[in-house]
This record gives sequence, structure tokens and C-alpha cells, in this order.
Amino acid sequence: MTDTLIDIQDLSVAFGRGMQLTAVVHNISFTIPQRTSVAIVGESGSGKTVTALSILKLHDTNNVVHPSGKILYQGRDILAQSEDQLRNIRGKDIAMIFQEPMNSLNPLYTIGEQLIEPLMLHEQLNRNAARARMLELLNRTGIPEPHKRFDDYPHMLSGGQRQRVMIAMALACNPKLLIADEPTTALDVTIEAQIMELIKDLQKEFEMAVLLITHDLGIVKHFASKTIVMEHGVIVEQGVTDKLFNNPSHPYTRHLMDSKPERLVVDDETDANSLLLSATNIRCYFPVKQGFFKRTVDHIKAVDDVTITINEKETIGIVGESGSGKSTLGKCLLRLQSCEGDIVFRNTDLKSLSSNELRKIRSDIQVVFQDPYSSLSPRMTIEQILMEGLRIHFSKLSREEQLRHCHEVLDEVELEHDSLFRYPHEFSGGQRQRIAVARVLLLKPRLIVLDEPTSALDVSVQKQVLELLRKLQIRHGISYIFISHDLKVIRAMSHRVWVMKNGKIVESGHTREIFEHPQHTYTRELLNAALIYQ
Repeated sequence: MTDTLIDIQDLSVAFGRGMQLTAVVHNISFTIPQRTSVAIVGESGSGKTVTALSILKLHDTNNVVHPSGKILYQGRDILAQSEDQLRNIRGKDIAMIFQEPMNSLNPLYTIGEQLIEPLMLHEQLNRNAARARMLELLNRTGIPEPHKRFDDYPHMLSGGQRQRVMIAMALACNPKLLIADEPTTALDVTIEAQIMELIKDLQKEFEMAVLLITHDLGIVKHFASKTIVMEHGVIVEQGVTDKLFNNPSHPYTRHLMDSKPERLVVDDETDANSLLLSATNIRCYFPVKQGFFKRTVDHIKAVDDVTITINEKETIGIVGESGSGKSTLGKCLLRLQSCEGDIVFRNTDLKSLSSNELRKIRSDIQVVFQDPYSSLSPRMTIEQILMEGLRIHFSKLSREEQLRHCHEVLDEVELEHDSLFRYPHEFSGGQRQRIAVARVLLLKPRLIVLDEPTSALDVSVQKQVLELLRKLQIRHGISYIFISHDLKVIRAMSHRVWVMKNGKIVESGHTREIFEHPQHTYTRELLNAALIYQ
């Protein structure tokens, strides 16, 4: 009896119809043995997820074809199975957890209703038996007080809890293969470590195979016994993980391994006497209301008495888990969120300014958000997006001068001039983030708040964006407030670091001191979680 669970032979995948086909996966072959962990790595567009979706035949059959190949599961070619036959495999024998659980869970139904569905469908359990089984699984996956969470809606759970719910749902029918597509993207380092350790423990307990799709080589090295490297739809290298990491043979594999961010700043290059912004005793409390009359019964202290300073040409890193108050603090400093305390920017008290007065200073303080696809209007061309800020803040410029400034800033972020005539969806994630940087750079700001700008980017693209930001800082003397849960990025970019927990700064200091000699227990916990996957 063979030890092979999945045998993929000469698989090709193409998008389109009829003669208008675009090949995205080209004649790949690999196997997934029983009870083992296999990882597929590569940058966005390499064909990782397309390959994983083919195993369950989850593509739109009207727009996706398989010109060649077989996907054999227990001797049966999955690509040749009917929908009825596939329904008996999906969720029961082969389960999948997706990158963003908020998009995978139905917001209109409680998590309990969604959890018991596979058990009632595949195992023919009644509602009470299915509920008992799912409560057991929720408890096993680390959901506190699962009987209270069973009737919650997805938006009522944190990102880590939603991912645990997805894992519990995937394990409901004790599958032989679990496909995990970027299961930790955008999660905090501590939650990421917990999720990966949970999957590893459950794999042993349920004796299942795991196919991990990721661009994070640190996770692959720690988790997978076999690694497959894909580039442009082709497998360029595959083998035992330890051997592949110790002696990569393909240039692309070496390129991925060399892409982790290196330290880009030096400690003594900022002037402590050139204060740019100071924020003192910043407090931002959100009321908790209950009852018919919505009386305030408590407050959530999102930012609790925080004091922070930043100098000219300096990068401040703000780190902490989700809910620590990082992004709320950034919004307070930008005056996008009402708060108490004093905020002084270049000797101007921002709290005393009216809306019209504040608008005049907006060009000096700008922000780049985590997801450029959400922050760039899909209905506007890049030219319209870039011109908008110029029209508001530099209205006296002629169209020719505005266009010249657009061309100059595109050169700075290393994009072609013809990008002006395209829409955001026509660019990759890294290119869209460059456009977001270009949009703020046009206004010649003194300070840019960067809120998780690289969390969803591939490691190589992430490194390119960080190097670009560093070049622009040196060239224009810009200061950055860098908000992130990725400690590798913070270490690469920051002169000083502030560590936040529950709305408070628990530790701050020069980057080297924080990373090499952390004093607070919480800081050590963050660093230990990040170091697991170095």
C-alpha cells in the first residue's frame, strides 16, 4: 500500500475561455505523503494558491481549465470527478483554511451555525451532537469559553480567534489532508506562533497531512518536512526542507532566502535637538454603552496616557499586538481621531487648530495605510489619484506643472510614467504600495505615519518597499512613525522603538537596546515569538 496521499502529475492550469487562455501553472508534479507537512513557497503570482485550489477543484469551471495533468487522491483523479463526487471529498477528506477568515466566514450567521454545517452534511449528526462535537473542537483549538462564543457573529471575534474557528471547522470531519493558505498573514507574532504550533499539534493528534501555502520562509523552515519552490507557475526546486535551506540550488530560492530585511538605519544619524513632533499625555477612550437608553457603563482605554516624541529625519517604530492601541495612537497624532492631551508639530499646537487651519498643515503630515487596494479608489486612474492632493494643497500649479511633479514622483518610487493611465487593480501589491507612497510624497511631507505598510507583501517585495522608504528618508529628510507587528521590519527601519500593550507604552528606547536587552516581560514575549521563525 502506497504512502502517497496526493499525487499531482504534469498539472497545468489556465485562465480564460476558448482560444483566449492564459497559462498560470505549467506542467508541475509533486506528491504529498500521508501524515507529513509540505510547504509551497513563492511570491504573489507564482501559482501557489492556484495549485492548492485545483486540489479541491474550487476554481470557476467556466473560466479555468486544466490543459494537462492529473491530481490523484486514493487512485481517483479529482479533476475527473463530478460535483456530487467532489462534495463527498471537500471538507470530509480534504479541508482548507483560507488566508482571511473574515472573508471566508458568513457575516450573517453565527459561528455556531457555520461550524455544525459540515458535521450535519458529512457525518449526518443531529444538531445537538454536532454542537457538542464543535464545542469540543473549539476548546481544543484554544477558544476561551466556547459555549459563550458559539452564538457570536464573526465580527465579534479577534483575527486570531476567527482563524481558530476556521481551523476547528476544517477539522470537524477528521480530514486526511488540511490545506492552509497563508494562515498567519497579518496576524501578530505571538498569535502567529500560537496558530502554527496549534496546527502542528493537531496534525499529530489527527494523523493528517498538511499542505502549507506561504511566502514566509521562517514558518516553512520551522514547520514543513518537504518544501516546493514555485516561480511564475513552475516548480524550480523541491526537496527535504533542511537540505533545501542549507544548500539551495536554484537562484530564485537563494533570492527568496536573501530577502529578509536587514538593518537600514544607524543609531547616531538623528539629531535629538531637532524636535519635529511631541505628543504628551494622549488619551483616547471609547465608551461602552448598555441598556435601552444606551448609558455609558465603562470605557475602553484604547490609548491611555501616552507621551511620545520624534525628531527630524528619525524613524520611530511602534509595536504591539492587535488591540494594543498602535493604530489608534497613529490616528490621534494625525488628528483623525479625537483625543485628550497635547500634540505639537513644529511649534504648532495641532489641538488648537480649526478644521480649515488643520487642512493647511495636512500636506506636512501624511499617512500610508496597510492595504493600498482599499485606500486607492478603484474608479480613479493613478493620474487622478496623484493629482487630487496637488489640486487641494498646490492649487496654483498649472496642469503641466502638476503632471511634471507626477512624473518626478513616479521616478522616485521606480514606476513607469505610463502607470498614470492605469487603474489600481492593474498593479501588483508592491506596486500599489509604491503608488500610495507616491501619493503622499507629492505633497512634500515632513512626517509620514506608516500603518502596517508591508504586512501583506511578499518578503522580496517587502524588502524593496523598505529600501525605497529609506532612500526617500535620506533624500528628503522625512521622519517616519512606523506602526507594525513585524519585529523584523521594525528592527530594520527604526531608530527608536515604543512597545505598546493595552493602550500604554510599556517600554521604549533605542532599537538596539530594545532588541538586545529588553526589560519588560511583554517585550520579551514578543521577541521570543518572533524568533521562533527566524
